[in-house]
Amino acid sequence: MTRYRLPALLALSLAATAATAAEVVYVLEPEHTFPSFEADHVGMSTWRGKFNRSRGEVRLDRERGTGSVEVVVDARSIDFGLDALNDWAIGKDLLDTERYPEATYRGTLAGFRDGAPTRVEGEFTLHGVTRPLTLAIDRFNCQPHPIFKRDWCGADAHATFDRSEFGLDAGKEYGLDMDVTLRIQVEANIKTEETEAS
Repeated sequence: MTRYRLPALLALSLAATAATAAEVVYVLEPEHTFPSFEADHVGMSTWRGKFNRSRGEVRLDRERGTGSVEVVVDARSIDFGLDALNDWAIGKDLLDTERYPEATYRGTLAGFRDGAPTRVEGEFTLHGVTRPLTLAIDRFNCQPHPIFKRDWCGADAHATFDRSEFGLDAGKEYGLDMDVTLRIQVEANIKTEETEAS
């Protein structure tokens, strides 16, 4: 019997390891996820704003060093802190949100160190144009949520892109720098029936 016990125990151990190394799905918390941006204003100052509504999910296998990200942003929720500028930005002269109501980022988590990704390699769709864009992850952490007692992850990431490549060249004739820095602060809870419903 002993010679059969070791293979059986080994098989059970491998099965348990495979079960714990499974991909985990996290749902973004809209109340704690605010994509924001920084843009030049004729070399005089830096305009900053954010988007108030977004959704998405993160898939993560920390042991294997794999995962993916999807963030969908409601472009109509742009917020400069100035109503007149918000109204202009959603209009035809810039985002044209009637035709392009959403911006999306989809990418693959990469450059894992100690179970945490250091970048996202993906594609950004804005104003109906899709281009490759790599996000640098400045901070990434997962831990039990102090209130809900379930797995909880958060990250800060950023990238800079040329907005004219997305057909957003308003102000170029006045000398505005077309580079925009996109920053995404994100928090996400492990997917459950409750998070899926919300």
